[in-house]
Amino acid sequence: MEALRRAMLLCAAAVLVVLLAGCSVNQVIWGRDGARVIETTERLIDAGVAGESASFACDDAVVDFRQPEDWRELYPGEPEKFSARYWREQAELDPAWSINVSLEQDRVAPGLEFPGDVFYRETDDGLCVVDIAWWTVAD
Repeated sequence: MEALRRAMLLCAAAVLVVLLAGCSVNQVIWGRDGARVIETTERLIDAGVAGESASFACDDAVVDFRQPEDWRELYPGEPEKFSARYWREQAELDPAWSINVSLEQDRVAPGLEFPGDVFYRETDDGLCVVDIAWWTVAD
């Protein structure tokens, strides 16, 4: 019982810190830059559903955004500073960030393709998309 009480107090303290700091939970977890990547990805997903995702592309990028239905029921995952160690094909595009994108559970179906990772470059105007890695749900 003491452990439960301690956990509840810790959670309450964390919420209070977030509220008093005037920042979002994403900022607390991922920092200001990581939270910006998550927020940009949320807007990209909304734009993708509306068929307006091309406005997120960097000026010199050729990005395959595919169809609006491909962007339904997605949510942003964990932002990371770009690592060429894991993403060799994207390294020449000079991304600063990558973020995984996940499907809502009820949409998961074998063979379904979805935008699994998005790669962003930093610009004076904010983040723009340089590439998207499309994934296929396995059987």
